[in-house]
Amino acid sequence: MRILLPAALSLLITLAAAAESSDSPGAVVEAYHAALAAGDAAAAEALLAPDAIVLESGYAETRSEYLSHHLAADIEFSRAIAQRRSNVRVVREGDVAWVSSTSRAEGEFRGKPVKSEGAELIVLSHTEGRWRIRAIHWSSHAVKAAE
Repeated sequence: MRILLPAALSLLITLAAAAESSDSPGAVVEAYHAALAAGDAAAAEALLAPDAIVLESGYAETRSEYLSHHLAADIEFSRAIAQRRSNVRVVREGDVAWVSSTSRAEGEFRGKPVKSEGAELIVLSHTEGRWRIRAIHWSSHAVKAAE
């Protein structure tokens, strides 16, 4: 554990620096996930545009709504559950980009087993010299025992 924490913090710093200095939408999405996994709400917040929207489970939240109550739960989940992202696809059209991926999550959260698959779509825009997240859409479903 003592070895993992410094390594995780080092990775977070590296990814955050890459997101700030890079012209890569993919680096910003990776930095966002790293911030959640590290429990760094300020770093996650800094990557969201002022008008960002988060869509999940049939709900739409403004940036302020998301930050005031849902971000903490996303951090808690990211820190508790092992997640593997795959099929990452980055598309860039001028100052707009979107990053899509699928994921698998397994572990225990709040005393209950979790085994799910999900899809993510993050839309970004390039303004004031950097990429920022404008919209996040998450969907997931439980994996049945046979899967």
